[in-house]
Amino acid sequence: MVVTGGSGFIGTQTVRRLVARGDEVVVADLEPSSERGIELVQCDLREPAAVAAALREGTDAVIHLAAMTSVLQSVNDPEGVFRTNVEMTHLLLERCRELGIPRFVFASTNAVVGDVGATLIHEQMVLHPLTPYGSTKAAGEMLMSAYSSVYGLITGILRFTNVYGQGMQAKDSVIARLMRAALTGGGIEIYGNGGQIRDYVYVTDAVAAIEVGLRLAESDTLTIGAGEAVSMVQLHEIACEVTGKPIGKEHIEAKSGEMPAVIVDISYAATRGFVPVYDVRAGVKATWEDFLAHQS
Repeated sequence: MVVTGGSGFIGTQTVRRLVARGDEVVVADLEPSSERGIELVQCDLREPAAVAAALREGTDAVIHLAAMTSVLQSVNDPEGVFRTNVEMTHLLLERCRELGIPRFVFASTNAVVGDVGATLIHEQMVLHPLTPYGSTKAAGEMLMSAYSSVYGLITGILRFTNVYGQGMQAKDSVIARLMRAALTGGGIEIYGNGGQIRDYVYVTDAVAAIEVGLRLAESDTLTIGAGEAVSMVQLHEIACEVTGKPIGKEHIEAKSGEMPAVIVDISYAATRGFVPVYDVRAGVKATWEDFLAHQS
């Protein structure tokens, strides 16, 4: 099977899991991969020739993780995020149609539903993305629907919350910033009063969701998270407790458009076999241990 973005944070963990279970894996990515037991096609999947080189006769599934994921970058470069997140996805789907590749797992986001306040986010909500990033993921989902309906492609759409965990040393997300602050004696910035609520899913649980996507008997959409939402203040407290470090914090003015809450309902995903292992405390602890291991 082909894993696009297989050299990235989630992609690396996905590839390791697939190789461990005996799958033959091809990674298609702009970046090199250090993983063994795979074939790397280092390429730009926005180009048809690159897609043709990566997806070949005999490919049994595509796991599509490659994307521009920065909301801020998407606001500053809406054309770039469209090319990367929509055109690339269309090229991959077309190649699947041409070759008869039967299965496609797509990494989407809960951002496709927009700001619903403290309402539980579930799969039946109307799509109402508020950023170019969210809109491109919604567009990707619509492409999945069309190719499933017309061409019989089995598509697994996985709407992830915030993914974190081992191997995220280079990430700029909040948990990575907390871990680096604990290591260096620094601090972090917290928007407003820190009451923003989010769901954080550990990376190996995200990989387990991808495995569920590969097993689906028919096309489906699953909301993937830990099913446990915590505020920024609570997350900071957990990080301090787990690391044993007095991580500094500075409250700054909240960004315009900051969503007050992202609370997801993962009960439907559970009926399809997704059961997260890590709660936030256990996940942050494992992440801290991984950061420490990379310091030695």
